[in-house]
Amino acid sequence: MKSRNLIILLLFLPLLLHGQERLNERLTNDLSRLPEMDAVVDSFMNVWSLRGVSLSVMRNDSLLYARGYGRADGSRPMTPGTLLRMASVSKLITAVGIMKLQERGKLVLDTPVFGPFGILDGYDRYITDDNYYLITVEHLLRHQAGFTQKGGDPMFTTATMMREMGLSKAPTQEQLTRHLLRRPLAYLPGTDQEYSNFGYLLLSMIIEKITGEPYEQWMRREVLEPAGCYDFHIAGNFLDERFPGEARYYMHREAKPTNAFDGRGQVERCYGANDIHGLSGAGAWIGSTPELARLVASIDGLKDIPDQVSEFSVYQMTQRLSDEIFSLGWVDCTDDGEWTRTGSFSGTSALVKVFPDHETWILITNTSTWKGSRFSRDTGALCKNLRARFQDELPERDLFHE
Repeated sequence: MKSRNLIILLLFLPLLLHGQERLNERLTNDLSRLPEMDAVVDSFMNVWSLRGVSLSVMRNDSLLYARGYGRADGSRPMTPGTLLRMASVSKLITAVGIMKLQERGKLVLDTPVFGPFGILDGYDRYITDDNYYLITVEHLLRHQAGFTQKGGDPMFTTATMMREMGLSKAPTQEQLTRHLLRRPLAYLPGTDQEYSNFGYLLLSMIIEKITGEPYEQWMRREVLEPAGCYDFHIAGNFLDERFPGEARYYMHREAKPTNAFDGRGQVERCYGANDIHGLSGAGAWIGSTPELARLVASIDGLKDIPDQVSEFSVYQMTQRLSDEIFSLGWVDCTDDGEWTRTGSFSGTSALVKVFPDHETWILITNTSTWKGSRFSRDTGALCKNLRARFQDELPERDLFHE
C-alpha cells in the first residue's frame, strides 16, 4: 500500500508543483493595500475614464505589490490574476524566444532572413527588390529591415490587404508575406529604422520554421513556462473569444463603431476592427501583470530568479547603441540601466518599466483613451510619481513565493 501511494504521489507531484506556481489563482487584491497610493491610481482612472487597471511592482526579482483596480468587466473586479492584452509588449516575449534560439546555436543575429541561405526560404519568386536579401534577424528585432507604414500598417489594414489579394477572409501569415515581399523596401536594411509590426510577425515565423512547431506552443513551453508564466495565450479578436479570466476591453466615450477587419459589418473598435490574433508575436499575447513580472525577472541579469538567457544575451537586449536604434525587444534602454517596453491598441495600454535600481513597474489598462499610443507617456509619468511618493512604503516581501 505504501509503495502504491508513493507511485501516485510521484505521478501527481508535477501537477501539484505546477499548481503552486500559478500566481493568477493565488494572488488577491487583499494581499496588496496602500490606501494613499491606491487613491492616486483611482484618481488617475477617474481622469481618464478607465474601467480597470492592473499594477504589479517588483524589486530585485521579488514581487512586492500586485493589485487590480476597477472592473475587469461588468460583473468582475480587476484582480492581480486578470488576463489582459499587452499589445506590443508581446515583442519583448518574441525577442526572448529569438535569443534562446541563438544560445542553442539555431541562428545568429546576423543570419539572413530571405534567400538561399536565409531562414525563410521559398519566397524568392515573390521578391522584386534584391535588398530583401540583406535583411538579417537583428534588423527585424531593431525595426531596421526597410519596411514602412506609409499607406498604412499592413498588420492593421487587413481589409485593404484582403481587397488587394482578392481574398474573402483574412490572409494567412504566408499569404501576407508573399504579398508584401512584392513591394520595394523603403530604405536599405540597417541604414534607418521605422517601427514595424510586420517585422515581428516574420520573427514569429522564424521561430516556427526553426523549431518546427507552432509559435504559441513552442513559446509557452520554452520561454513562458520556464519563467513561471502558465497563463499566457494568443488573444482572440472578438468578445466571444475571450479566455477564462480575461478582462473585457472598452473604448473611450467618443469612439464610434467601425468596420470589422474581415468584412462582417460594424463592430466596437476593440472587438474586431483589427486582426489581433493574426499579429502573433508582434502584439497578440495576453497575460497577467504578476506573471509578466516573472518574465522580466527571468531576463534581467539578477540571480534571485534564475535567468533563462545568458548574461551576454541580457547585455545584447539592453545595450544602448544610439537614440536612433531600437533595443532588442525593449523599445528603449538608457545608458544608466532604465529599460522600457510599451504597447497599445484599441482597448489596451501596457507599460513595463525597469528602473536602474532594479525596481520594475508594470501597468496595463483595459480601456482606450483618445490619446491612443501617446497615453503610454501618461502611464509612465504615473508610475514615476507613485515610485517617488510610495517606494519606501512598499512592503518588503516576495509574493512570488508567499
